[in-house]
Amino acid sequence: VRRVAELQFLYTTQPEHAPGRRRPRGRLRALRGPAIGGAATGILQAMSPLAFWWLEPKTVYALGIALIAAIYIGFSVADGRWHVIAIESIVAGLYVVVAAVGVSGSAWLLVLGLAGHGLKDLWQYRTHFVRNTRWWPPFCATVDWVAAGILTSALLMGVPFHG
Repeated sequence: VRRVAELQFLYTTQPEHAPGRRRPRGRLRALRGPAIGGAATGILQAMSPLAFWWLEPKTVYALGIALIAAIYIGFSVADGRWHVIAIESIVAGLYVVVAAVGVSGSAWLLVLGLAGHGLKDLWQYRTHFVRNTRWWPPFCATVDWVAAGILTSALLMGVPFHG
């Protein structure tokens, strides 16, 4: 009789509200706000050279990448673990180097920096390497990928990214 009860439990579907059931719809709903905010911010980031008209667009985008990297150092300090601070600082340094080379080199490096940072955000979202950043990685990944997509489109259309 016990064996029958176990088998019956295995073949019975759980209702949507059952305890222990994974709720992918709830998780997606929780990502809606960061994704919408990230898309709007990504559009603003792509338009940011308009606010700094006296600088070359590549310089503005490079400064944006460096700023994004600096924010992650702040999150790692808030986390408080030394190894997290060290790793995030090294990663931020790499983004600053990519941004600096992107100023004098190809604008495609800036696209690579933004897209790469979006992948780093996706990794952060999956691993929670830095604590207490639940909403930030999907927001920032969306910002990065929207801005990288707009930059890619502009580059493919031949928009100049120098003075």
